[in-house]
Amino acid sequence: QVQLVESGGGLVQTGGSLRLSCAASGSIFRINAMGWYRQAPENERELVASITSGGDTNYADSVKGRFTVSRDYAKNTVYLQMNSLKPEDTAVYYCNAVVRRTSTDYYVNYWGKGTLVTVSS
Repeated sequence: QVQLVESGGGLVQTGGSLRLSCAASGSIFRINAMGWYRQAPENERELVASITSGGDTNYADSVKGRFTVSRDYAKNTVYLQMNSLKPEDTAVYYCNAVVRRTSTDYYVNYWGKGTLVTVSS
């Protein structure tokens, strides 16, 4: 009922920038938090950045000062501006959203399929 579609991944050299986008659609009553996770091969999925419905943000220590998460509430879209990219940032980046589908529903985590970011060394 809820679909998250990411875009903006690609190949970039060390020090470059990328901007990821994720649009949520479907049966949505309210979205609480939205955010980005990433998973490198053979690694655990980790939180990169999140933003609440009120605009409060949270970042992994490894990306503070380099990444910025933002949100377009009217479009149900979350963005991740990634600057000063490093090879260690290489991963599949997954969008997530905490969604309540109806006024009587509870919040559920939904995930996008992921977009690959590759930073060459």
